Amino acid sequence: MPNIRKEIMISVSSTETRIAILEEGNLVELFFENLENERMVGDIYKGRVSNVVEAVHAAFIEIGLEQNGFLSFSDLGERVMEYSALAETVETEEPEQPSQPHRRPRRFDRHRSERRNRTFLKPRQEILVQIAKEPIGGKGARLTAAISLPGRFCVLVPNDVTVGVSKKIESDHERHRLRKIAKQLCPPGFGLIVRTVASGKDSEILKTDFDNLIKTWRKIEERAKLEKAPKLMHKDMGITSSVIRDLFSPDISRVMVDSKKLHAEIREYLAEVSPGLMPKVELYRDHVPLFDHYKIEDQIEKCLSRKIWLKRGGSIVFDQAEAMTVIDVNSGRSVGHRDHELNAYETDLEAAREIGRQLRLRDIGGIVTIDFIDLKSDKHRRQIIHELYRELKKDQAVFDILPMNDFGLVSLTRERVRPSVLIRYSESCPRCEGLGRVPSKSMMLTKLEKRIHKVKAESGERRFVLKTHPDFATFLSQGFNSRIRQYMLKYFVVIKIVTDEAMKEEDFELVSAKEEKKKKKGFLGLTSGS
Repeated sequence: MPNIRKEIMISVSSTETRIAILEEGNLVELFFENLENERMVGDIYKGRVSNVVEAVHAAFIEIGLEQNGFLSFSDLGERVMEYSALAETVETEEPEQPSQPHRRPRRFDRHRSERRNRTFLKPRQEILVQIAKEPIGGKGARLTAAISLPGRFCVLVPNDVTVGVSKKIESDHERHRLRKIAKQLCPPGFGLIVRTVASGKDSEILKTDFDNLIKTWRKIEERAKLEKAPKLMHKDMGITSSVIRDLFSPDISRVMVDSKKLHAEIREYLAEVSPGLMPKVELYRDHVPLFDHYKIEDQIEKCLSRKIWLKRGGSIVFDQAEAMTVIDVNSGRSVGHRDHELNAYETDLEAAREIGRQLRLRDIGGIVTIDFIDLKSDKHRRQIIHELYRELKKDQAVFDILPMNDFGLVSLTRERVRPSVLIRYSESCPRCEGLGRVPSKSMMLTKLEKRIHKVKAESGERRFVLKTHPDFATFLSQGFNSRIRQYMLKYFVVIKIVTDEAMKEEDFELVSAKEEKKKKKGFLGLTSGS
């Protein structure tokens, strides 16, 4: 794969900090942080067990946030099964154990661990936990008791014995060298994962990073002994610092910052850990806003749209629900060839590349189902999956893809660490309450007619007051033979329309004229009496 030009753009305003990751000028990842949406992944708490629920193999932990955290029994194991925050694939080495020759080491038995740990937790028990996934919607944070502390070059794993080296380091010789250094550094009772950016670094640099992590852990231990739960024990770096720590590697061509203060802070940090990267950090001085100059704002607007148009005329439609996301690929105006199969294949191929990029950019996690345009050729189907897989390999998040089925559907899962960009950048519509649609006029007319029939039958009255939004009032009263006139003639009633802009367009209130008169008298009496 050819080298891709990667850049990090950081824009600071009075309300928030935004970080954009670009590949060949295209926005592929977006992070932002403000006082209301601080990064929480990696934060360590001393929590109190609220209750243990055997049915879901989990416990709910009070950590001082609005919602209790969720701790699965499987996350109480003695080993760290994954490093969630900006995860890297690692090659691990276990301590030698007596076993038969040529047999594979025994894998971690999740269910056996759950059975052992379900009796470990008791209500009101205090336990040290770390946030693995931020709260999403009405769900509390996902917690783990397998603590990990990330540094620039290493990840310290207390209460573990695993020594790992990132598989992204291609050289076998370099991985062997780094593993040897890690074994020498790591004291009993600690595990260590060596990160990709450690490639080529000498043992002194790794030791400095490791010593800082050990000091941090000792402070957490001391504080945990003194403080009462629920209490924050350790706040991980903010989003800007964590991006520089975790993503600013030698393959990044430059980092552009529009804040003098943040520019100085980044250079000061790099001077200690990676002086060679300092020349790549630039201060943006132009009067045109940074994100406007590099057309990042336009790409952000595009990633919030439900529909995205492709260059060949096709389109992709995103529908995000709470549990999953459905993506539909349409041919639209795409008519490149007379051959339908070839035309569909080329549209699907372009869509696969864009979907892979959009999943990263929109930070969509959980279950994703993609409805590609139907293809008859098995070769074409495999190529679509290969293209999607190749695009997602650039992603830091863990993912898994299933083959395309006979209906042209592809299902995949992507690691969910934080709410998607759509959730973070928007609020649920107060009118439709998140449904995305509002009742049609015909449905509202049917509902109103039934209401007139019911109220007349129950009250025996013939004079009514209808309160509704001005738009619906106009719709009802248009023309001489208006809809409201038709209802009055049909049911032999008189209906007076009163408008209220505070009401939703699809809402109305129908009461008898007598009731309305009583309400007004009561209101006037209350006003004069006060």
